[in-house]
Amino acid sequence: MCGIIGYFNQEDSVVKLRAGLERITSRGRDGCGYYNGTVLETSASIDKLNIEDSNNIIGHVLHSIVSHIKQPLRGKGCLVINCEIYNWKELCKKYSLSSSNDAELVLELLDKQGVMKTLDELDGVYAFAYWIGDKVYLARDILGVKPLWYSTKEFSFCSEKKGMEEELNPREVIIYSVKNGKVERKKRPFFKILPELKNSKEVLDRRLKSLLVNSLEKRIPKVKLGVLFSGGIDSTLIALLLKQKNIDFTCYVSVLDHPGFKEPEDLIYSKKVAKALGFKLKIAKVKLDSVEKYIKQVVSLIEDTNVVKVGVGVTILAAAELAKKDNVKVLFSGLGSEEIFAGYERHTKTKEVNKECVSGLLKLYERDTYRDDVITMNKSIELRLPFLDKELVDYSLKIPAEYKLDGRSKAILRDVAKQLGIPEEFAERKKKAAQYGSKFDRAIQKLTRNAGLKRKSEYLGRFLKKPNLKLGALFSGGKDSVFSAYTMMKQNYEITCLITMKSKNLNSYMFHTPNIHLVDLQAEAMDIPIVTGYTEGKKEKELEDLEKTIKQAKDKFKIEGIVSGALFSDYQRKRIEKICDNLNLKIFSPLWHMDQEKEMRLVIKEFEIIMSSVAAEGLDKTWLGRKIMEEDVDKLVELNNKIGLNIAGEGGEFETLVLNGPCFKKKIIIKEGEIIMESENTGVYKIEKISKKY
Repeated sequence: MCGIIGYFNQEDSVVKLRAGLERITSRGRDGCGYYNGTVLETSASIDKLNIEDSNNIIGHVLHSIVSHIKQPLRGKGCLVINCEIYNWKELCKKYSLSSSNDAELVLELLDKQGVMKTLDELDGVYAFAYWIGDKVYLARDILGVKPLWYSTKEFSFCSEKKGMEEELNPREVIIYSVKNGKVERKKRPFFKILPELKNSKEVLDRRLKSLLVNSLEKRIPKVKLGVLFSGGIDSTLIALLLKQKNIDFTCYVSVLDHPGFKEPEDLIYSKKVAKALGFKLKIAKVKLDSVEKYIKQVVSLIEDTNVVKVGVGVTILAAAELAKKDNVKVLFSGLGSEEIFAGYERHTKTKEVNKECVSGLLKLYERDTYRDDVITMNKSIELRLPFLDKELVDYSLKIPAEYKLDGRSKAILRDVAKQLGIPEEFAERKKKAAQYGSKFDRAIQKLTRNAGLKRKSEYLGRFLKKPNLKLGALFSGGKDSVFSAYTMMKQNYEITCLITMKSKNLNSYMFHTPNIHLVDLQAEAMDIPIVTGYTEGKKEKELEDLEKTIKQAKDKFKIEGIVSGALFSDYQRKRIEKICDNLNLKIFSPLWHMDQEKEMRLVIKEFEIIMSSVAAEGLDKTWLGRKIMEEDVDKLVELNNKIGLNIAGEGGEFETLVLNGPCFKKKIIIKEGEIIMESENTGVYKIEKISKKY
């Protein structure tokens, strides 16, 4: 792949471009170039570029896999692109074009039929800037495999974060006017889960096999390649298909090497699978005293200290480092399989499996693809992801849930893997996540303790002196909204503002209403600004009011994402996700599908909470207004066993109010309150007067 960068309407654009090209040089060492509106120049190296002065300029660094056609490319417009387009030859034939590679094909199509129609026809991964006349278009592939960041205050873009304000939402195209500096946004449709396939299991298996093989075949390069390996079903299936195509490759696995720990599970299985199926395997064994070096490098590259991201990142970095020594230019990864075939625990806890798959795919670009791309490209290695093939993803989302989950996760993929020749022992392996299977998470935990710290996020936070992202927290004053915000704080995210909705409809589908007038005082006690929206509470119309309020928070506080306290409510989460996607905000639901009893016990351990309303059998006025203790949770568990009461109150059985906790600067003291009961099991605690104290 490659790297792209550009600056517009800035007096120091040329200086910024040269410095920017140097910063992303690991993304391409086979050539570079720039275009400033009149002059286009390419060179073998950045220091040989004679960049002429201009306020508007775009640049490119080339990582060549097959050809050495340097960019920018000039036609009616000018293009810098980081791409691998798998159907470029077919499109050349379809439109009688004479392109010599995929990048040239994209330019010719853009010149011929414009951006939106071209995007619909491309099969592949890409991120590009297309400059034609007064307009600059920024776009990337629909799943966000190839990265693209940008800033609008002083318009600029880059393949890597490098000081840019926002990551481009893959479902959005940005159109910038060089003349007046205005930014327009166009939305792109995402994958649909309907119509669901009604074919027999045999037909589904046969079609899935065909798509898997086709997805891999189109991604096989004519250079030395490897596979990021763990001995799990995903990487094993990729390796087996490569071997069946007589492709020469090596598998790379990285693990912690520490005499105090048992042999990592990924190492055990990698060796067993490689021996059984005849794969070449190389192992990167990392000593504990070297892990911090890898952590520092990962944090610096991804500019993020999220514990999961860093743990997985270390496994990728160590393996890519070993692959680079072998002059590997392309690595295959099994990323995406868990999302499309329902491989996570959260898939087993939902009634709508394919909707959960779509939800995960929407977040993939924030959670996984940027990390993996920037780490491997730092070693000048391109990452290819056959499970994120557009046609395969579309097909997988229409496979009925019972074929993905039948007591096994990823059931249909495991069955197909066995049909293709993977022994049952390996096809049915229940693999741990990469950071656990490699034991790098254990390494981070041990380094945390060695540093005298309690939390892994505290330890990782030492290597990045800024928050991961600025977030707005959807806030009701209840336990879930407070606990979710606090959870993100502990993971080195900054809660820049709270966002609350005050609804006139006491039975709102979306919003908490008991004692909602107290959120301003809670925000003051937490010393966090609050943005308040108002709604009549009419179903669906209230979502428009929520979107306006979130947009107001984004504009005022420059937040990059939203925190939701959703536990199990698909109704709320799906609508919040849609709003956030519309506003180009990342969405975090740290409590999603957390065990209800576990959540309650964690909350009361950290926070002082009371019940502010009850509406369920087994709950009466004695529950209202008093601090919830461990014995109360025991009683809720008993009620759950007896009558199915939701322990966390997610079904509206009760509402809570948080009075104090670790993210509060002041404690809220209730001076006056009144219990008002509608019936024996339905009532509210109406708080009349409160005070605060340090």
